[in-house]
Amino acid sequence: LTSYHVPQGVGDIVMIQSDHTGAVDILSAELETADLLGEQRKAQPPPLAAPTMWTTEKMKEFKAKMGKEKNGRMVVKRGEVVTVRVPTHPEGKCICWEFATDDYDIGFGVYFDWTTVTSTAITVQVSESSDEEDEEEDEEIEGLSPVGDVERGCRSSLRSRYGEVMPVYRRNSHREVQAGSHEYPGEGVYLLKFDNSYSLLRNKTLFFHVYYTS
Repeated sequence: LTSYHVPQGVGDIVMIQSDHTGAVDILSAELETADLLGEQRKAQPPPLAAPTMWTTEKMKEFKAKMGKEKNGRMVVKRGEVVTVRVPTHPEGKCICWEFATDDYDIGFGVYFDWTTVTSTAITVQVSESSDEEDEEEDEEIEGLSPVGDVERGCRSSLRSRYGEVMPVYRRNSHREVQAGSHEYPGEGVYLLKFDNSYSLLRNKTLFFHVYYTS
């Protein structure tokens, strides 16, 4: 079909005639535009506020404390991306994080998944790289709609759930304790990404603490 762009004002109508059958469809430009914009707004989550960030120099104290915690220490292997999924808590208003590494830096970023929270349990996901995470997301999308479905808006719909609080970039976590906080934008799950995919040789020992405040 040929696309025609016509200036439209309030109350205008658009008449579309089929060259094949001669049938005419009459559309209200005002209503159609409102409907399309409404659907677009529904698909896009609101922008996220920037986090508050700070550092501390109490590396030894922090590492000693986290070393005694059950889940306060882990190894991020070379080429891996570790994603810590932290659901919003009904009694909390803000998420807080602290982390440090031994000897070398690590990539870190925070994202938010606008999804319904069914459990407040914190989970850890390990991927070989960010590319593998994309493949896992594609598999999740594949499971949402049957093969051959022509109305497969699921891919963009799923990806539009995610908002960027802070992009991934390398932090000097081997020199200072990296800390930050972010006020809940609503119900959902925070994704704290520790990225060592750029390192071909070195594993990174990570000490981290995640909690919420009211």
